[in-house]
Amino acid sequence: MTTGTELINRFEQFASPQLAESWDHVGLQIGNPDRPIQKLMTTLDVRPEIVREAIDQQVDFIFAHHPIMFKPATDLDVRNPQNQMYADLLSHQITVYAAHTNLDTANGGMNDWLADQLELTNCEPLVAAGQDPVTKQPVGMGRVGQLPNAMTIDEFTRHCQSVFGVSGLRLVKPASFNSAIERVAVLGGAGGSFYQQALQAGADAYVTGDISYHTGHDIIANGLVALDPGHHIEAVATHRLAKLFKQWQLNHHWKFKIIENQINTDPFEFICKEN
Repeated sequence: MTTGTELINRFEQFASPQLAESWDHVGLQIGNPDRPIQKLMTTLDVRPEIVREAIDQQVDFIFAHHPIMFKPATDLDVRNPQNQMYADLLSHQITVYAAHTNLDTANGGMNDWLADQLELTNCEPLVAAGQDPVTKQPVGMGRVGQLPNAMTIDEFTRHCQSVFGVSGLRLVKPASFNSAIERVAVLGGAGGSFYQQALQAGADAYVTGDISYHTGHDIIANGLVALDPGHHIEAVATHRLAKLFKQWQLNHHWKFKIIENQINTDPFEFICKEN
């Protein structure tokens, strides 16, 4: 039987916790990783509805991108839905592990997956982060690369909507911009503060989530185009993590079942006014 600890040890060769940002809380979130895994579920978020899905599917290990414990609990009052979720996980002996900014930074991780979706080539890290402690290769947050063909802003906007499966997105565009989009930077999550690195890398457009109002103004003032399709585009991790684990299964003869969460955890919907 394969334990959670065995899986974690293998994963941390791929995306070392040492790559995580200092403020982040990656790694074991709750449960006992020494227990054997019968069924693993990959997910972007761990929310009460995801835990209910895991219980219904008899999952005993959840592998998530977003941590569930950014802040310590101040009490264990289960009238709080977050605390009840912890209680449900413990009572059903479900272990939760999260790989967040270490997966964002790792080669072959989150930002490479997003660059793949955008069909970028000749990619390099957007924000350098030194060397991988295992492979000694250069690593960094975000990616910058070339589109297969130049696009207008309208074409690139539709391209982003299509590849990320979003019904709408926010576009930040200088009024005078009429150039083609060829070189693109992308950074998963809330990457508005890194727009300067996109400029320095020669990007025509920058794709990231959670761009704030004032940052949007600064991006326009600097002549950069930015597209915000939302934080939830990182849901690509659900499938790509499952695919990665299935590859490792063949190498290590792991026997547990791997499933992908089916519930959409995006808290936002785009509401379009009818003409």
